[in-house]
Amino acid sequence: MSEISDTPPLLPDWASDDIDPTVPSIARIYDYALGGSHNFKIDRELAELGRSQWPHSLRSAWTNRAFLRRAVSYCAEHGISQFLDVGSGIPTAGNVHEILADLEVDARVVYTDIDPVAVVMSRRILADIPWATAIRGDARDLDALAAEPEVHRLLDFDRPVALLLVALLHYIPDSADPHAMIATLRDRLAPGSVLVISHMTSADWPAQELADMVEMSKQTPTPLIMRTLDEIAALFDGFDVVEPGLVRVPLWRPDHGEETTATYFDTVGAIGVKKG
Repeated sequence: MSEISDTPPLLPDWASDDIDPTVPSIARIYDYALGGSHNFKIDRELAELGRSQWPHSLRSAWTNRAFLRRAVSYCAEHGISQFLDVGSGIPTAGNVHEILADLEVDARVVYTDIDPVAVVMSRRILADIPWATAIRGDARDLDALAAEPEVHRLLDFDRPVALLLVALLHYIPDSADPHAMIATLRDRLAPGSVLVISHMTSADWPAQELADMVEMSKQTPTPLIMRTLDEIAALFDGFDVVEPGLVRVPLWRPDHGEETTATYFDTVGAIGVKKG
């Protein structure tokens, strides 16, 4: 396995002073996988190291982004116009506000992320969009995020909200209790609200490859937590999961002609509607 460079680059003008360019970031790796430009050499090297061992690894970012598009479209088609996107990442093509604009939906969107690059770049992109904003916050405290003044400026929790936890929870350790984390915010949501989750799973992985992937992820501050299908399904407690249930994301209501080939590297995803 090749070595990753430890030579720190000069910080570009979009990077804040609290960013360590010698430590790879999941948000920036995801940005690279989607063709974005807000990443460092250290991120690209780790991403390519992953692709050399798992050829589907960067493609899976696109299948996950396609799932996000279909999930947001589903919400809009069912009358939901408020979106709280937690762990939204760096704004590369196909973000929630862009999907809604294409659908011509009168919507409100709040992005949240703990990564400073993600928040800075989101705010720049959203500067002239009054119906969307981005805040920095820790996903491990969804209740605190929901109480932020900027969230309440745009979102009315007395009406249905779509809570998007897309490619996020596999970076939340068991010690943070993601089940309780979601349940706390679920109690704030109005009936008819929607929970969207995509999550990497240990299902079908060859044991050694699974161990190698988890070990590689430890080079970032947010190593992977690979959960079973049953553990992921349990996160939808209090929500009615819509068809086709929890499946590999290329298989979740694909559009006509869309690629449906799935591998164990693809996340699984589902949508649940809060019970009345």
